[in-house]
Amino acid sequence: MAVVRRLAEGRPDPTRRPSRAARWIGGALRRLRERRAAAAPVVDPTLPAAAQLIAVQHPSATLPERAFDLWLLAAVLGLLGIGTIEIYSSTAADGLTQHHDSMFFLERQLMFVTLGGLAMWVGARIDYRRLRQLTYPLLLVSIGLLGLALLAPSKNGASRWIPLGPLTFQPVEIAKLGLVTYLAYSLGRKADRVKTFTVGFVPHLVVCGIMMVLLLKQPDLGSSIVIGLTTLGMLFMAGTRVSYIMLAILGAAPIAYHFVVGTPWRLQRVLAFFNPEAYASGQAYQFLQARLAMGSGGMFGAGLGDGHQTLGYMPEAHNDFILAPIGEEMGYFGVALVLLLFAVLLWRGIRAALGARDVFGGYLAFGITIMFGVQVLFNVGVVLGIVPNKGITLPLVSYGGSSLVITMFFVGLLLNVGRRPERHPQTEEQTRELARRKRVRVRVLTQRPGDTACAS
Repeated sequence: MAVVRRLAEGRPDPTRRPSRAARWIGGALRRLRERRAAAAPVVDPTLPAAAQLIAVQHPSATLPERAFDLWLLAAVLGLLGIGTIEIYSSTAADGLTQHHDSMFFLERQLMFVTLGGLAMWVGARIDYRRLRQLTYPLLLVSIGLLGLALLAPSKNGASRWIPLGPLTFQPVEIAKLGLVTYLAYSLGRKADRVKTFTVGFVPHLVVCGIMMVLLLKQPDLGSSIVIGLTTLGMLFMAGTRVSYIMLAILGAAPIAYHFVVGTPWRLQRVLAFFNPEAYASGQAYQFLQARLAMGSGGMFGAGLGDGHQTLGYMPEAHNDFILAPIGEEMGYFGVALVLLLFAVLLWRGIRAALGARDVFGGYLAFGITIMFGVQVLFNVGVVLGIVPNKGITLPLVSYGGSSLVITMFFVGLLLNVGRRPERHPQTEEQTRELARRKRVRVRVLTQRPGDTACAS
């Protein structure tokens, strides 16, 4: 075997004369290696090691694209349908008493869904790689809008919205897009340097920290937690050391404690979480009404439009607490259906990230999926009484304008990244080409003395 190996590598032993069989096998192996080397893609040796490995696997991009992910699309449409129906059911009475129109909130929601559908179409059809060129302008605009929101008139004691005529715009949604795009671009570009503290960890944490400070000034603790956990989640997926992530969490703990204890209404909210009956007429009022709504729904609910807690007992039920009227009117079955649809959305989002054709698309899909998961977990936890109230909406279900439009644009990006190559080509020629490319294995790049870069 040693003789055959040397012949295959083109290094015959001058002291030994190989047999005819050995020469034939060695020549066949050498020709096979040459064909594989010719079929392998050209790799830029200046790229980081991780980027070189992904470039080696890139030939799958030459295959035709698959159709849009129908599972993801069906889950999104299902959530939009349930949310729109429950928004109308929970706001009909308020719309009639406040605006003399029971369909006031429904009409606005349908307008937002239409704009969101257009945004989702744009996100699904554009080349998402163009976002890399807009990374830093988008990041600067996001930070600028967060600062501009502090100068806008406050609403319900918070400066989170920028007025645009009859409508309002929440800049934190643009900040989420800017942050995820920046992290996807930066983590993909740094590749194997992500494990370093000063290059792969600190810059991303600084950008996230600037956004969190501006959000806490508004104040918006819920959104700051979402972007913070999204950043740590993407860093973990990129291969950052767990010790760095734990260090960031431990470093943020005293700051979070100061913001909670140093703010009276936040402290009362935490105390109301542990003893809601003592704050039944104040901070815990909405949670107790939501618990009554969830408990009275039973297995299959009271029926659409037959809920009682939305008749003036549970204010703003169509926003952060939209899951409570769903539980009252559709029962535990409706809540389980919503959670199942979100599970499908997260599953298909991870699948799109794993099947992305480039590093940027993979990180982008992972970031969007992590952000959705964090929002869902916190919103459901608040309604069920697992975590204190944080003011986080339920994606695609809660009533909203800018949040719904940007969320549907995120879904469009997931659909875009998920358009992977077809697994089963239609023609016989494509089948042979796919079989040949599957035989080309990922080569480990090594460095030999006197050579530049070679594959072994």
